[in-house]
Order: sequence, then C-alpha cells, then structure tokens
Amino acid sequence: MELTKSEMEIMDVLWNDGGALSRADFLERSAEKSWKDSSVHILLNGLLAKGAICEAGFVRHNKTYGRTFLPTMTREEYFAATVFCHRHKPDMLGLMKALLNRPEVTAELLTAMEAQIREKKENL
Repeated sequence: MELTKSEMEIMDVLWNDGGALSRADFLERSAEKSWKDSSVHILLNGLLAKGAICEAGFVRHNKTYGRTFLPTMTREEYFAATVFCHRHKPDMLGLMKALLNRPEVTAELLTAMEAQIREKKENL
C-alpha cells in the first residue's frame, strides 16, 4: 500500500492524536494541509478502501452523527511495509546496515534494538 501526500497528512493527524477522529476532528487538527476541506471525505474513503484506516464508531456533532476512524497500523508498520512493496526491494541486511549508519542511531537505541532482536530470536 502506498499513500498519497494528502493521505499521509490525514494519517499523520491520526498517528499524532492516538484516538478515534471524526471528519470535523480532521479539519480542526489539519493546520498545514494540501487538500481542501471538502475533500476530506474522499481522502477518508480512499484510506478505508486501502485498508489504512477503519471505522471506529460514531460521534454526534451538533444535530448530526458522523463516523470516527482509527489507523489500522502504526507509522512504523506503514513505513516498514512500504519498503518491501516496491518492485525494487532492498536487501534486508543492506537496509539494516544503512539504517545503523544513520547519525540518529545512539547507544541507547542500539541497546533497545538488541533486545528486540533477542526477543525475535526466542520467538522463532
């Protein structure tokens, strides 16, 4: 699944908020957006069709009810999935080496990653 720029803006709002949001919530929380307010329902329906979000329930706004939405995956899960959905898939070991060479990698992060690797090995 690959998302458009506008769809990513919607997903960022969901990921940053952490709760179920309605159409009105998206309009309130999307200060820097590349889409028009009238397009939010099209974007939400597209994300539903792609499986990036799901309906979480309904909420009342004034005299009407509207659907609320939740992401079906975390930001990290989305980016991990997009790396391998392209025709030109990277080598897993080469990708990990490139990520480890990033300046953002600290000793604390390496320790946390080692714990994740140990856990994965135990569960194989």
